[in-house]
Amino acid sequence: MTDPRAMVQTMISLASASLGLVAALAWNEAIKATLARLGLGDDLAGLYSYAILATVIAVVVLALLGRLAAKVGGQAAFEREAEG
Repeated sequence: MTDPRAMVQTMISLASASLGLVAALAWNEAIKATLARLGLGDDLAGLYSYAILATVIAVVVLALLGRLAAKVGGQAAFEREAEG
């Protein structure tokens, strides 16, 4: 028989990933529009600026989530996946 806790954890993981994708796409459009307004739309400098900005934001968010997970006594998912 399937463990109900495992099912709930899987549902939470899937919902989190889905909502994260939606949020990422929204931020993608917002950042692209901002760069276009600044005159850095589709040229190479704009694309690199966008890539660097997206990377910095991802690193900061993942670091904050890792700290939060450590405070509540858990492990960050990306640490567990990297180890296993």
